[in-house]
Amino acid sequence: MTDPLALHGEHLRRSFLVKETGQRNVALDDVSLSVAAGSLTALVGPDGAGKTTLLRLAAGLLVPDAGALTVLGIDVVADPQAVQDRISYMPQRFGLYEDLSVQENLDLYADLHGVPAHERGPRYARLLEMTDLGRFTARLAGQLSGGMKQKLGLACTLVRSPELLLLDEPTVGVDPLSRRELWQIVQQLVEVEKLSVVVSTAYLDEAERCARVFLLRQGRVLAAGTPAELRRHADGRSAIATPPAGRPARWLQARLLDDRAHVDDAVPQAGEVRYLRRAGVAATTQLDALDGAPTREVPASLEDGFMVLLHQDEPAAAASPLPATAAPAAAPGRAETVIEVQDLGRKFGDFVAVANTSFSVRRGEVFGLLGPNGAGKTTTFRMLCGLLPATSGRLRVAGVDLRHARAAARRHIGYVSQKFALYGNLSVDENLRFFAGAYGLHGRSAAARIGVVVGQFELGALRGTPSAQLPGGYRQRLAMAAALLHEPQILFLDEPTSGADPLARREFWRRITALAAAGTTVVVTTHFMEEAEYCDRIVIQDAGQVLALGTPREVREQAARGAAGGAAAPGMEAAFIAIVERARAAAAPPRQRVAA
Repeated sequence: MTDPLALHGEHLRRSFLVKETGQRNVALDDVSLSVAAGSLTALVGPDGAGKTTLLRLAAGLLVPDAGALTVLGIDVVADPQAVQDRISYMPQRFGLYEDLSVQENLDLYADLHGVPAHERGPRYARLLEMTDLGRFTARLAGQLSGGMKQKLGLACTLVRSPELLLLDEPTVGVDPLSRRELWQIVQQLVEVEKLSVVVSTAYLDEAERCARVFLLRQGRVLAAGTPAELRRHADGRSAIATPPAGRPARWLQARLLDDRAHVDDAVPQAGEVRYLRRAGVAATTQLDALDGAPTREVPASLEDGFMVLLHQDEPAAAASPLPATAAPAAAPGRAETVIEVQDLGRKFGDFVAVANTSFSVRRGEVFGLLGPNGAGKTTTFRMLCGLLPATSGRLRVAGVDLRHARAAARRHIGYVSQKFALYGNLSVDENLRFFAGAYGLHGRSAAARIGVVVGQFELGALRGTPSAQLPGGYRQRLAMAAALLHEPQILFLDEPTSGADPLARREFWRRITALAAAGTTVVVTTHFMEEAEYCDRIVIQDAGQVLALGTPREVREQAARGAAGGAAAPGMEAAFIAIVERARAAAAPPRQRVAA
C-alpha cells in the first residue's frame, strides 16, 4: 500500500559546527511536519529559519542529528539513494553548464539520471513547450536571461519523472513575468500530473497559492496551516491609510513603523500604506503616526498573519526610531540634479543592450530601475556606477562626466551589490577599516566614521564577529555600512533584498527612507514590485528601451490607460507585466502578434 504522505518528519534536529568558534549552530530544532501526496506545500520564514536545511534533509543530502524522516514512505537516513531515485531537487543555485547549450544541458542531466533514449524525445518536447524554451535549444545557457536560466534549471530537474519535487526559492532574482511563468509550470505539475511539490519561498503571495504553509523561525515550526488559517491570526487588525498630498508612501510608512506601541507592520501598497495594528489596539484608536491620514479597514492577508506570528514569537525591540520622518530634503521640482542621462547606449559587439536611454535623478530622490531579466537595466545600472563604459550618449554623475572621469565620479558613489561582497574571514571591524582605507579615510577620521556607521546599523555587539558568520540581515547591514563610510552623495543598490524575508525588507527600506530624508540619492534595482512603491520615480526597461518613466502612480495609470474597458489603475506588479507585455506584442512580427 502506498504511503499517503509525500514527506513525514518527527522531532528533527540538525546542527552545524562553526570552525572559528568550535560551537554548533542549530539549524533545525525539534521540527515535525507532514506533507500530503499530490499537494503543493510552502516553507516560509526569515533568513536562517532552516528552510534549506529541511529540504536538503528531505533530498537525502544531509543526515539529521536526531529524529525520523520518511520520504515517499522510505526512511531517508537508512536508504537515501532509494529516495533520490524517486525525487528531484532544485537548489537555489542550480548547476547549469553555461558553456553548453540548452539542449546539451538537457542531454547531460538525462544521462546523469539514466533516462532511456526512447523516453527523451517526448519528455524534451513537453518540457520545452512548458518552459517556452523550444526556440532556444541551440543557445548557450550562459547567454540566457536570469528567468530563462531558472526555467532551464527546472526543466533539467524534471528531465525524469519524479514523484516529489523539492524547490528551494526558485524565483529569487527572477522578474515578475518569469516568476508568473514559473508558477504556472509548478501549478500545472500539481494539478495535471498530481506531482507532490514542496517549495521554500521569500514571497508570501507565492505561499498563498499553496495548500499548506509551514512558517519556520530559528529552526522551529512557528505555525502551520492553510493560507486562510494563517491569515486569521491578523483578523480585524489590517487597514490601509492614504498619505497626505505631496508625501510619499514611504514617509507615512516610516511614521507607522516607528509607532511600536500601536503598529506591528506597515508597507507601501499602490500609493497607500497597508498597516497592521498591534493586538488590543482598536480600529477606532486615533494614531498620532497617521497625521490625520484617512484610513479604511481591509481583510487580513497571509503576509499580515505572517508578521503577527513573528512578532508574537519575538516582540519588536524598543529601539529608538530612525530619523526619517522629516519632510524630504527638497521639493522634487527644485532639487539639484545629480544624475543626468542623455541618449545613453551600450553595445556588446552587434548586440544592443541599451538604446538611447534618457532620464535624470534629483538629490534626495529614490529612483528605481525596473525591467525583466535581460532587459538592459543591469547594464544601465553598471554604467551609472562607473563600472562599465557607455558606447554612446552623455552620462553625468555628481557633476562628473562618466565617459571621461569615471574614477573621479566613483568618489561620490556608494555601491551595494546583490551578492555579499565583503571579506568573510575578516571581522566586522576589520572589513570597515579596510574599506575606510580604500575610500581614503585614515586615523581619527576613519575611526570617527566607523563609529558612526556601527551605531547607525546597530553592529556594536558584533564588531569582532567574522562577517561570514553574520545572519543575512546583518551581512546586509554591514554591506550598507561599508558603502556609506565615505558619506557618498549617491548610493547604488543592486537587488539588495533579493531572497530576503519580509522582516528584513522592512528594516532595509526603513533605513533607506532615513538616508533619502537626509539628502542621499538612492538608485535601486529590484524584482519585488512592492518595493517600487518606495521610489519617488521609476523607469521600466525592456530590450534596451525605456517603456515607462514617472512616479509609481503615473506608471500604474499608464498601464490602466492601455487596458481594455478603462480598468482602474492596477497594483505595481500587474502594471509592470501589462506594460512589458504590451510593448513586446507591439514589437512582435505580425504573425506572432496575431498568435499572442
